Amino acid sequence: SMSLREHALSLFRSAVGTVRPAPMLKRAVKLQGDGCPQLLVKGQAFPVKRDLYLVGFGKAVLGMAAAAEEILGDHLVRGIINVPLGIQESLQRAGMQEMLLKPHSKIQVIEGAKNNLPDPEALKGAVAIQGLAESLTVDDLLLVLISGGGSALLPAPIPPILLEEKEKLTKMLASRGAAIQELNIVRKTLSLLKGGGLAQLAYPARVVSLILSDVIGDPLDIIASGPTAASSHSVQDCLQILAKYNLLHDLPKSVETVLSSSPTKPTAPEDYSHVCNIIIGSNTLALEEAKRQAEGLGYAALILSAAICGEVGRVATLYCQLIRLVCLGFAGLGEGPLGDEARRNLLQLAAELEIPGLNLAEFLQALRGLGPERPVCILAGGETTVQLQGTGKGGRNQELALRVGLGLHRAQATDVGGPPGRCEIVFLSGGTDGQDGPTEAAGAFCSPELVDEALQEGLDVEAFLSNNDSYTFFSQFQGGRHLLVTGLTGTNVMDIQAILIRA
Repeated sequence: SMSLREHALSLFRSAVGTVRPAPMLKRAVKLQGDGCPQLLVKGQAFPVKRDLYLVGFGKAVLGMAAAAEEILGDHLVRGIINVPLGIQESLQRAGMQEMLLKPHSKIQVIEGAKNNLPDPEALKGAVAIQGLAESLTVDDLLLVLISGGGSALLPAPIPPILLEEKEKLTKMLASRGAAIQELNIVRKTLSLLKGGGLAQLAYPARVVSLILSDVIGDPLDIIASGPTAASSHSVQDCLQILAKYNLLHDLPKSVETVLSSSPTKPTAPEDYSHVCNIIIGSNTLALEEAKRQAEGLGYAALILSAAICGEVGRVATLYCQLIRLVCLGFAGLGEGPLGDEARRNLLQLAAELEIPGLNLAEFLQALRGLGPERPVCILAGGETTVQLQGTGKGGRNQELALRVGLGLHRAQATDVGGPPGRCEIVFLSGGTDGQDGPTEAAGAFCSPELVDEALQEGLDVEAFLSNNDSYTFFSQFQGGRHLLVTGLTGTNVMDIQAILIRA
């Protein structure tokens, strides 16, 4: 029989496989009819009256564009996509031909945004995309491909603001502790294409956006800063943020000029009647596929949430308590005082983490309903955060796995011969883009035995954790066999965690 670890790996792979650009696009998009062809997107029909154009920006857009060109055939007149620096070469090296455009493609590829920061190359691409959008007529159809990382790949500050000035302002905000949402509101206000700008410039052409979401809750106006979605923010919101961080008096002249001449109200929703935004891939879709596969392997499978967020140590504690509760259930102790205590801890942790849309009470009820005869699989997704204390090498997924391993080890030490000791447990956390931090791993596996086995090799888990050095730990431990290494996947819908438990 396959080990829990092999099962976990196969669930992760199937989750990522379902949000890979080509299968995802082919499920969502069809072109039908010859006389007056129609583009069908998830059941909605868009007539192709005259010419079909394509633009795109983001980490997964190259593969999306390759699949789109195959589907659209000769109807596609011209395309421009902005993708991360070096991506064509790395996909070529990884042998992922299906993610690359054909030699005589009608789509122009511009690589930029080195280290995920806007740069002159990304600006060049954004200007080309802007030019294409402005040239469209009422009978044209513009297909827009959007994925995570699109924000840095579409910088087009409103003149007279220079790219360096906008960058400097963003860095000042970040250094004063502004949240990502606040940064995005300021960026959008100073940008020609973000916050619905691209859709406005393409008017009166029909705009259809296909979106791969890498943001919790899939908010259209936040993914890649929402170039085709109505922005819910105004200049007032931007000024409030600049005031909050005492930056109103340090603004470059150009920024003052733009802010004083900007419309005070956000664009009205009716100005977007020519736009259709469709999410074709998300963390939720990936988790649902993993759940289907887990059930096929004989597990009782539950999805906890696709919006797991918060500090990695607290999230690890949440997972350890969940594992403990399942093991208590297997031991027939789930309804006693120990089970009640675990449930109380979980409810309190969930309240502190404020995970959007998580109804933990309902989840625990579903967990209670599982019989003791089948192994259990709990799936979750989202994006945790790491507070850096050390100078080690790692990523949030490897650190999460290592912290869960430590938590399970401690639980075993206190529950002498208790529940976790009787269960076989594997925990996996991985980034769906195949990259976790500045490492070649996507994430890592752990089990309750990890800490003891590491000690036998002279490795102290706590020392590695205090230096945020999870990658070095996993590389040295058992020849790196607990690392999850998938290579670049060409997609990105945040992270996925799987907990597999059998009695």
